[in-house]
Amino acid sequence: MNDLLKLIEERHSARVPFDRSRMVAQEDLLQILEAARWSPTAHNMQNFEIVIVDDQRLLDKIGAIPVALSEEFLQEHWRLLSFSEEELRRKGFGLLASMLPPWMQDPAGKDEMGEAISLHHVVPACPVLMIALYDATKRAPASQGDVLGMMSLGCVLQNMWLMAQSLGLGFQALSVLSGPPVAQAVQKLLGVPAHMKVGFAVRLGHPAASVPYPRVRREVAELAHWNHFGDKRTGEEVQR
Repeated sequence: MNDLLKLIEERHSARVPFDRSRMVAQEDLLQILEAARWSPTAHNMQNFEIVIVDDQRLLDKIGAIPVALSEEFLQEHWRLLSFSEEELRRKGFGLLASMLPPWMQDPAGKDEMGEAISLHHVVPACPVLMIALYDATKRAPASQGDVLGMMSLGCVLQNMWLMAQSLGLGFQALSVLSGPPVAQAVQKLLGVPAHMKVGFAVRLGHPAASVPYPRVRREVAELAHWNHFGDKRTGEEVQR
């Protein structure tokens, strides 16, 4: 149990470039897919498919897809940034700005980039891209907006992530490939049927460099409510 908690605690998002000359072993890919296969899904629907892209020419074509980051995304993204480790630790959530490309660290950066932004600018190169699809014509029973289906995709992502972490592989979850018009361009390149939609994508590989960064979480005493909302217990009370 302690080993599992340690694996969960050490799981992180590898935002650095990966070594494209160092392929991911097929055995490791199969273990990650096996972990995905055993993910809990609503009503055991298993409403997902996974496309593994390891053809470098195809990866380059995907990387060349233009991206238009909305003003809404950028404004909400900037509000979650901290500009020092002390600020990040004090907040207990969000990201350290220095982990990101300079143009994503402040509003002025968008103007410097201009309009010619492609996935290459947002997503560093990698030897393998895994894209999780789901059938948009199906939903979990009585699940408005297929909320349970989205939760199921989250379970698939978590299982894949923990397995990759246990194998010592770099892993970064990407939402940018699931938003239009990027998703349509990806689906066209990969021959994905129209009724299948991109749920999420994953960069996978061996990081070309190690860039440690502080990882923060709120304390249990902050997020847990006992019996009634607002009824908190101190760390000592929780341990008892």
